[in-house]
Amino acid sequence: MGMVAQEEEGAAATHQWGKSAHHWLGDSHHCSTVEQATGEERTPRHSTMDADGNGGGHCWLGYIVLALQAYTPSLHPPPCNPAATTAAASTTCEPVRGANLSLLLLGLYLVPIGDGAMKACLPALGGDQFDPADPDEQRQEVSFYNWYTFAASTGGFVGLVFIVWVENSKGWGVGFAICAAFVLLGLLVWAAAFPLYRNRLPTGSPITRILQVFVAAFRKRNVRLPEDPSELKQINQDDDNNALEVLPRTDGFGCLEKAAVRTGNDAGAWSLCSVNQVEETKILLRMAPIFAAAVLGYIPMPLILTFTVQQGSTMNTKLGSVHISPATLFLIPIIFQLVILILYDRVIVPPLRRLTGYVGGVTHLQRIGVGFIATIMATAVAAVVEIRRKSAAHESSLADGTAGIPLSVFWLTPQFFLIGIFDVTSFVGLLEFFCSEVSMGMKSIGSSIFYCILGVSAWLGSLLIQVTNRVTRRGGKGNGGSGGWLDGANLNNGKLERFYVVLCIIEVVALLSYVFFARRYVYRNEQKVVTQGGTMCDTGNGADMI
Repeated sequence: MGMVAQEEEGAAATHQWGKSAHHWLGDSHHCSTVEQATGEERTPRHSTMDADGNGGGHCWLGYIVLALQAYTPSLHPPPCNPAATTAAASTTCEPVRGANLSLLLLGLYLVPIGDGAMKACLPALGGDQFDPADPDEQRQEVSFYNWYTFAASTGGFVGLVFIVWVENSKGWGVGFAICAAFVLLGLLVWAAAFPLYRNRLPTGSPITRILQVFVAAFRKRNVRLPEDPSELKQINQDDDNNALEVLPRTDGFGCLEKAAVRTGNDAGAWSLCSVNQVEETKILLRMAPIFAAAVLGYIPMPLILTFTVQQGSTMNTKLGSVHISPATLFLIPIIFQLVILILYDRVIVPPLRRLTGYVGGVTHLQRIGVGFIATIMATAVAAVVEIRRKSAAHESSLADGTAGIPLSVFWLTPQFFLIGIFDVTSFVGLLEFFCSEVSMGMKSIGSSIFYCILGVSAWLGSLLIQVTNRVTRRGGKGNGGSGGWLDGANLNNGKLERFYVVLCIIEVVALLSYVFFARRYVYRNEQKVVTQGGTMCDTGNGADMI
């Protein structure tokens, strides 16, 4: 969607593109949560990604639908008036309607539905391949999440270079067909390695187990807890959930423990739950403050990326004799991310591991915090660069134009670099944190929670754009009043630098709230560190490790 919007210059107002992009982005990330909930983990994780399952099959079919619509003229809307100006054309072009619109939406949403299933399962299945009791495999698991992100970013790099070139030179139909071929090839490679995977046995839906705890606890809200915790219902290793990790009872959330109190009126799983179910629910509740702070901290990032690319499209995008298209600007943060990931995993982590003793060099929460600091710096730098860009536009009498400002696009390099640092630290750190802190029976929901953060923050970002324009609009749009900070397609007439300041303030609040909750978070597992002799030792699970 980003490639479509960035290649169609002047097609929509700045805030309209921002809202549409973040609505679709939010929907795509939330699909991972929906897929995990509906899949109910009653089958092994890899089956949801098979061509006949929810993941790869839906993704492949979505690209096929998009390719057919792009290739078939009868499915296109009528052409615009070629004699009209760009502004007029945007109002006289007939949009796609009826069955053609339904087909377009079907393709657009089949792709994220399938992608969501893979997002929920891939990190979880990858984590299953490593034994946390083995020191060597524990180190390898730390690297896995770095290289998982590296692989995903490499795919984005190939798409922005190769697929964009194909779509511009050969047409959108060919581009979508190649995407479908890539998905099919990936499924074949995936299926070829089935015998090699360590695959966890299905344990039923973790969401269902959590809901059962809340329902049972509410029904027994007036029941008193026994003085002896051993009287609570324990997990039965002979039942259908014998593959569940046995969790020790912890203090706190006593109201939920009532779900495990035996009474004479218990009738089924919605009336009586095991201590294991209660502990799984406690794990998620303890992570909820980190989730909330991460959502707030993630709001600025997609907005910065979106508007930075729009800034770049108005600047001098020549690199020597080569002209860089607006869509290709997305490559810059990806390149930074790939380089920083390699340096972090191979150069930075080993000495940090020797210095701090932590397997990952730093704790998950420390790594996430570094990313939030980088975001604060990115928003501040972006505001300064935007002031410089608008100044160059006015000095060159190009304030009324939408391109050609004599200021190199490489002025955006610092904020792109900081975006790359954020991706390497907070993106990977949050994914690793949620996947490692949940129990073995909830690994998929751990990765789904992470992608839910991206989805919620994207929706909130879209809402923030609308609220900003309404609050800053004076006198009514079109009635002689001034537009909002982000109204219109011309960034030179807006107040994007002020919006960046708002994002910076939001990120500062997010960082402060995150530090507050992170310092009080107690890791579920004792943190393992590497001693000088190469053995592993426990440092305890106190909150002082952050």
